[in-house]
Amino acid sequence: MDIINNALEFEQRKQSFKTTSERIEASREVKNLILSLNKIYKEEKDPEIMDLMKRLTVIKQKIEKRLKGRP
Repeated sequence: MDIINNALEFEQRKQSFKTTSERIEASREVKNLILSLNKIYKEEKDPEIMDLMKRLTVIKQKIEKRLKGRP
């Protein structure tokens, strides 16, 4: 359950990534957390884990939107 604690901590962390490298690191970190949570979810089928994955996915999408910039 350490992964769940890490995911909750990431979610509570201040989300102000000033540099591109910080955004890339955060995007990779949240991706790894989501994939790890997905493995746990496949075994346990806990709806709280699914909700956590959904919230992390929203954060990841916001980070990636900033990385890609405006067209």
